[in-house]
Amino acid sequence: MSDILLQVEHLTKQFPAAGGQTLTAVKDVGLAVRRGETVAIVGESGCGKSTLVKTVLSMHKPTEGKVVFDGKDTTNLHGAAQRDYYRHIQMVFQDPAAAFDPKMRVKEILTEALLNYGIIRRRDVQKRAEELLDIVELPKDFAARYPHNMSGGQRQRVAIARALALEPDIIICDEATSALDVSVQDSIIRLLVRLQKERGMTYLFICHDLALVSLFAHRVAVMYLGSVMEKIDGDQLSKAQHPYTQALLRSVFPVSADKTEVKTIAGDLPSPLEMPKGCPFATRCEKRREVCQKEMPLLKEVESNHFVACHLVS
Repeated sequence: MSDILLQVEHLTKQFPAAGGQTLTAVKDVGLAVRRGETVAIVGESGCGKSTLVKTVLSMHKPTEGKVVFDGKDTTNLHGAAQRDYYRHIQMVFQDPAAAFDPKMRVKEILTEALLNYGIIRRRDVQKRAEELLDIVELPKDFAARYPHNMSGGQRQRVAIARALALEPDIIICDEATSALDVSVQDSIIRLLVRLQKERGMTYLFICHDLALVSLFAHRVAVMYLGSVMEKIDGDQLSKAQHPYTQALLRSVFPVSADKTEVKTIAGDLPSPLEMPKGCPFATRCEKRREVCQKEMPLLKEVESNHFVACHLVS
């Protein structure tokens, strides 16, 4: 059995746009997720994180490249093969209130997929729902509640329980904590970490907050305008070398007393309809040189397990 559970290889996703133009949402992305680890994908809104996730989930077909899951190419899955794939990869969304049917009780939300796959019988719904609620530290009587009868943090715990129901190999968390209060974020992250230790869970965590992912992610991939700018171990983020990653670190709220200043990144993302010829970040980079605006830098290893796409880094 390979240590690599999910492998994204040279993945590009483009969409046709008005006037015969092409929108490049993801460009030549490579990513490996090992079993039992958390890989975070970080970047501003519009950087391609969600499109990458949807392509991994086979909701989009890649324009180029492929997604390999547990040694199998998932690029052109259909029918029963795609249905089986979804048993092994589940998702927790940013807004569980929007992801749940408001007319369904929690026990129905938690066991719907189990019934659809024929894993349990309808007479087992109550028992299995209570077991799943216990895993995410919610009382058994929540099984009879509706989504609107819970707080945001409680709904997100139900969302995690639903993702666990099919006992998947990997869970994708798409901004799963960004809509929650800081204290609730902390409790959800602690829950995810505990589940990882107890069950060997693998996570692909989509987020915009580098300070948050530095606390628990094993690996971090920083995306900008569809491309990966830097890949680095989560506990080494303070040693990031790409100007964009450094700018992101300066723009987050402090997590320690050592940092007091928050500095936003000047300028806006260029349009993906008009991709810069050189480095995607060159138009906003305070350190840019002439070569940065002419040539796209390659993602190269600068230290062990540390990759940077920048002309200024050797």
